[in-house]
Amino acid sequence: MPFTVSVRSPAAEIAVDTGEAILDAALRQGVDYPHGCRSGNCGACKSMLLAGEVEMSPYSEFALTEDEAAQGLILACRAVPWTDCVVNPIDAEDVQVHPQRLLTCRVVALDEPTHDIRRLRLEIIEGGPFAFSAGQYASLEFAGLPRRDYSMANRPDEAILEFHIRLIPGGAVTPLLRAGLRVGDTVKAFAPFGTSYWRAKHTGPILALAGGSGLAPIKSIVETALASGARQPIRLWLGVRAERDVYLERELAALAARHPNFSYAIVLSEPDGPTARPTGFLSDVVAREVGDVDGRKAYLAGPPVMVESCVAALVAKGLPRADCHADAFYTEADKPRRAS
Repeated sequence: MPFTVSVRSPAAEIAVDTGEAILDAALRQGVDYPHGCRSGNCGACKSMLLAGEVEMSPYSEFALTEDEAAQGLILACRAVPWTDCVVNPIDAEDVQVHPQRLLTCRVVALDEPTHDIRRLRLEIIEGGPFAFSAGQYASLEFAGLPRRDYSMANRPDEAILEFHIRLIPGGAVTPLLRAGLRVGDTVKAFAPFGTSYWRAKHTGPILALAGGSGLAPIKSIVETALASGARQPIRLWLGVRAERDVYLERELAALAARHPNFSYAIVLSEPDGPTARPTGFLSDVVAREVGDVDGRKAYLAGPPVMVESCVAALVAKGLPRADCHADAFYTEADKPRRAS
């Protein structure tokens, strides 16, 4: 017989078959449960187990730490009930749920802001209306290739979707982005996903940390906050290897000129010559430059090592992990290794 799992928010009661994960059952029954990767890597479905027992399938410690598990937190995508349960997503008090759409889009622009990043702009031609929260992502399908996840870089009120896609050696989509994709081509987008979105109710200072193409969701968050009239200090750090990896600096400078509460710094981890920019790993720069973290929220996106090390640095300073809204960009090759 199936187990009954009561979800506090969004309020729902679901039947979970033997051996089935809570998240799979919730989505199968039409419950808008917060989630992202569905493979135990991102932490988007992190929930408090209020009653009952579950067995956890393998997952990344970045998504759920030992301390969090000891406090009764679970990942709904990896939690298989042994008994009837009561669960509550940890972001329930600030959850934003948008209808998921399968969109048909047309490529309207494709350029090369750096040697290994392509900036893609898409016009929605079928499947709308589409709404998302700044910081969320879409699963894109190019010409029948396997779907890949990329964050929206545009504000939610902008009609054209923007993505910053890093070219990965051996990646399934990379050859198409290098030479095959053209303006006018069709791209499918299934979206939105993710819970590392801007918390509009928060009025305290914001720390925004991006590694490489992780600037995409961070750009969306920062621009959305500023366009919405946010007055709190917003500090953005962009970490890249060398000068040739820097991009969108003109746009960041223009934002800073228009908004006195916004500032940014670009950090080089492997500078190829003398530079006036901060150097080193982004986590070391943050540990050195960030002072009082009381009342702050941090938004982080980029390579897993960068995200994990920066979260650790902020937590060491006293910022609660719950106030670190992190989106680690796992490649398809990373995901099985992290789950195991």
